[in-house]
Amino acid sequence: MNLCVIIPAAGRSVRFGREDKLSSDLGGRAVLLRTIECFARRDEVSSIIVAGPPGDLDTFKDRFGAALGFHGVTIVEGGEAGRWETVKRALAHVPEESTHVAVHDAARPNVTDVLLDRILVAAGSLPAVVPSTPLSSTIKRIDPDAAIDAGESGDVLADAILGDAGRLAVPATPVEETVDRRTLVAAQTPQVFERSLLQRAYDRDGLDHATDDAQVVEGLGETVHVVEGDPGNIKITTPRDLDLARALLKSQPKPRPAGDPFGS
Repeated sequence: MNLCVIIPAAGRSVRFGREDKLSSDLGGRAVLLRTIECFARRDEVSSIIVAGPPGDLDTFKDRFGAALGFHGVTIVEGGEAGRWETVKRALAHVPEESTHVAVHDAARPNVTDVLLDRILVAAGSLPAVVPSTPLSSTIKRIDPDAAIDAGESGDVLADAILGDAGRLAVPATPVEETVDRRTLVAAQTPQVFERSLLQRAYDRDGLDHATDDAQVVEGLGETVHVVEGDPGNIKITTPRDLDLARALLKSQPKPRPAGDPFGS
């Protein structure tokens, strides 16, 4: 397998707050660098492409260029329309000799060798492989358009004058049904595809709705297979996720050296 890894890093990370989550410290190195290191040590990986923010790529390169260059990473400009456009742009830079492409979230830095082994072995015989985890909570389907405010009810006259000042609002949404979670899983990354399949999927129009690359491939009518993921393979979306990622990093075994399948 000759694997090219695409890391979309063009998002604005609105839910994380004012700080840049990819620059946040994770065990002495930036989150983005931790993510890159998961793949840079793998023998199967021949190239890594990071797609940075459009319109601000120079700043991105100033921040990460030297460290990414150390790992032989190619930095390209991502898209403005969404993650799908970023991946589509990055695909144009995949080396011709690559047989497979992995797409991985930039803020998912706790990928273990054990998980990568499982994904890449499956991808050796299946054209589209996605790691996933089962859902442990009871799953409810709701009607988001029918939400009401079940918060504190105040004095009508005071509310008319002051509005919601000092009042605890509690949005509540009605449940439509309880879903059988046995048929559902939560998708993770890296998602690995035969290069020709992924390229064919992204050559189509109308991809705005896609939230991951497997969905783009599914749109062709092709089968995507899931393999066992890792609950520790979390995506950092909020500051609390970063705290969890730090705790998980401390508990991980030391990564095995490149070329050592047994970690000896």
